[in-house]
Amino acid sequence: MLFNLSLKNIKKSLKNYAIYFFTLILGVAIFYIFNSIESQTVMLKLNNSTKDIIQLINNILSGVSVFVSFILGFLIVYANQFLMKRRKKEFGIYMTLGMSKKQISKILLVETIVIGLISLIVGLILGIALSQVMSIIVANMFEADMSKFTFVFSISTTIKTIIYFGIMYLLVLVFNTIQVNRQQLIKLLIVNKQNEEIKLKNSFVCILIFIGAAVLLSYAYYNVTAGADNLTEEFSVFLQMVYGAVATFLIYWSISGLVLKLVMVSKNHYFKNLNSFTVKQISSKINTTVFSTTIICLMLFLTICIFSSAFALNKASTAQLNELAPIDIQMQKDASKDNLTIDEYLIKNQISLDKLKDIYTFTTYQSPQLTIRHTYGDAYKDTSEEFLNTSEEIIKLSDYNKLAKMYNLPIYNLKDEYVVMANYENIINARNQFLKDKPDIELNGKVYHSKFDKCQNGFLSMQSSHMTMGVYIVPDEAVNDFSLFNSYLMSNYTSIDKENRNVLDEKMQSYRSDILLVNTKIQIYANSIGMGAMVIFIGLYIGIVFLISCAAILALKELSQSIDDKEKYQVLRKLGVNEKMINHSLFKQIAIYFSYPLILAIIHSIFGIQVCNLMLQTFNQSNTFEVIITTSIFLVIIYGGYFIITYLCSKSIIKDN
Repeated sequence: MLFNLSLKNIKKSLKNYAIYFFTLILGVAIFYIFNSIESQTVMLKLNNSTKDIIQLINNILSGVSVFVSFILGFLIVYANQFLMKRRKKEFGIYMTLGMSKKQISKILLVETIVIGLISLIVGLILGIALSQVMSIIVANMFEADMSKFTFVFSISTTIKTIIYFGIMYLLVLVFNTIQVNRQQLIKLLIVNKQNEEIKLKNSFVCILIFIGAAVLLSYAYYNVTAGADNLTEEFSVFLQMVYGAVATFLIYWSISGLVLKLVMVSKNHYFKNLNSFTVKQISSKINTTVFSTTIICLMLFLTICIFSSAFALNKASTAQLNELAPIDIQMQKDASKDNLTIDEYLIKNQISLDKLKDIYTFTTYQSPQLTIRHTYGDAYKDTSEEFLNTSEEIIKLSDYNKLAKMYNLPIYNLKDEYVVMANYENIINARNQFLKDKPDIELNGKVYHSKFDKCQNGFLSMQSSHMTMGVYIVPDEAVNDFSLFNSYLMSNYTSIDKENRNVLDEKMQSYRSDILLVNTKIQIYANSIGMGAMVIFIGLYIGIVFLISCAAILALKELSQSIDDKEKYQVLRKLGVNEKMINHSLFKQIAIYFSYPLILAIIHSIFGIQVCNLMLQTFNQSNTFEVIITTSIFLVIIYGGYFIITYLCSKSIIKDN
């Protein structure tokens, strides 16, 4: 009997449970997708470097899943508690009819198990289907061979998903049981008559608070953009976040007290159609949800920043590969330790180069005549003596020009001149301060003039990001009796076959040692794409979960309000208001309610993304327009999807007789 009653309750309350079901299914699907990456890529033909990267990504995502499970667990418990509040009168009727609290708990037990099983099964099916798409995305990112692609069902991920969500559903059962046992019959029966008290706020106070909050927020915006150079400590950065959070709360608090009065200023508009009813509904909602709106706004802000930063970093890491890895292989040896050039080292260690072509070797130098003390001016005056006495790396002009042809860098013609080359933005800015007056340097008693008043873009070592601190290019005759610093070998592979190149690449990488660094295009590509993939997967994982949480909370609150307002809409119908006008009013209410935290979150994000860009300044800036479009698509699909579902469910609720 109790089982049948539970099933009838689920069927009857399907509109109330729609958002709950939708959230559970999405949560399960997302959890499965991002934890099955390793299983989905097993069939792909990948090189060892790529396999290691995917393994690392999987390990990190497993750790992130623990954090995600807490977020989803909170969301599921919150959503369930919200639904429980809507059913208190129903439980009161059960108790009036003689049903015990134990029996009510059993009904809830069955409902939770049924809802949990259905959402788990549907979510897993959806997750398994979408995970195949994920494997294709991974394969395309890493340019993997898709010839062995097959449908994959990950048993380990399925078990993991069942365990994690089983624990969440268990928590729901515990909370439900506690809540039922703590209820009193009289309170259950009058629950719908217990309305939240709405206190009117003083308009003058609200205006003052709003102005103060706007000033505080502007101050925080300024500090993280134009004044970012002053944020030298972690605490100062944290302080700006506190300013932003406090200002956000105060803005919502002040607006909640002004909405109704501001709209009422325009009498013609206020009394047109159902505008007065709509405005009062909106005013009531935002008055009673100031704190939750603040939290949702800040979570949306974090979500947008996470999405944008992840997409930007992924774009930037892949866009610069052709620039930073123009040849197949580069070997770099520390010649200062044993005074051996790379040619001598390779011969000594019997390292074969028969599979290489276009081989070019050269050596860089260092001298106590050219140290950081001489080349940075006052930029690092407060640093240690050891650092100031560090010698700069020097390359002969003839060696550089040959290298430049291989690297597609500018070729220089120097006569009693020098050029400074780097590609790390912070270092470039510091060196530009020294070079702006074209200072002279002295080498072996001869003075050399700076050819440019700025540091030139370039590098010697192939890397996945801009990390070259600086190299001095000087005429050949300037390098006389200087100490050996680094010895380099640049080359390409003779084979064009992908499989043969991968085998050779792994062989070349095996020659690495404490004094021999081996960088290959394949390795740099794999590492760079792998880092981009890792960032994008983590960003998507956390961002989607945050976005679902925000949208689900708003949706549940709105559905709850619709249930409370059913009688109001019945009164409107009796007064002759047609269904189109009612639906239009409802649509505006929900649209404003969903937009309310989103608009300020977007404004926060404009400045927040600037901070993220400063933190990621070792990478080239990607196309901002593409990043915005991609982020917007996710917002529209998920946030907009919840909005549409909420409107449809609310419309159905208020139609009930």
